[in-house]
Amino acid sequence: MKRERQLTPLQARLYEIIFEAESPLGKRFDIGLMIMIVASVITVFLESIPSLRAEYSQVFFVLEWMFTVFFTVEYILRIYCSLRPIRYIRSFYGVIDLLSILPTYLSLLIPGSQVGAVIRILRLLRVFRIFKLDNFLHQGDVIGRALLRSRRKIAVFIYAVVLLVIVIGSLMYLIEANGPAAHQFDSIPRSIYWAIVTITTVGYGDISPATTLGQLIAAMVMIAGYAIIAVPTGIVSAEFVAANRENNSLVCPHCMEEGHDDDAQHCKHCGGALLRHLMEEAGVSTSS
Repeated sequence: MKRERQLTPLQARLYEIIFEAESPLGKRFDIGLMIMIVASVITVFLESIPSLRAEYSQVFFVLEWMFTVFFTVEYILRIYCSLRPIRYIRSFYGVIDLLSILPTYLSLLIPGSQVGAVIRILRLLRVFRIFKLDNFLHQGDVIGRALLRSRRKIAVFIYAVVLLVIVIGSLMYLIEANGPAAHQFDSIPRSIYWAIVTITTVGYGDISPATTLGQLIAAMVMIAGYAIIAVPTGIVSAEFVAANRENNSLVCPHCMEEGHDDDAQHCKHCGGALLRHLMEEAGVSTSS
């Protein structure tokens, strides 16, 4: 049986600071990280303005590489202090962290690709954990679990809507093909496009029926659209209570999952020991 990697006191301390926001040092690190992320994204935004890019191109170049080096070092440290580095690299945040630094390096081969660094904005998702906005984090998890549980019902609903707009679009094509609006309903696909825009209550107005029967059907489709929009909302809402659970900022070093009880010693997902237990074994104090 393969022996699991053990964290050294230094790695355990780095893990607590970099991955978790329970300690004062960890919170200060993450707040500083958020400031760097926001600053780097603003830099990308400003660089996309032609007049500013022409006048301050060198400043933007230096700033972008400064941010990239910082995030690269941070990414390496996350790998270094992870109990399972591969698990972190393949996790959601691990992929986002990697994608946030790749564009600048790719710009050496593909000019202009550094604009992809705007993906760093996704790293701000950590703000919920950093500031212990447990209610927001909890509700986000509830929505995700509710959507997952209702995916089959939603799939059936979407399938039914697709069939409905095909039927309505085909019908409107037959009704309007020889009327004053024949140049608008000139094909079934275009008529289906009208049906989608109408049934979703978007109503661009670029296509509209001209015959009395067509307008009557359009009115019925508009009214039905309100009921159709309410269906997926009801499906997902029905799953909210079942998806309810507690969350905090404790991250399992084994599977990188969050959402553990405050007094938990082991991960509820994989059963591995949480950081506080590992630090006790390594002889590192958890107080800061």
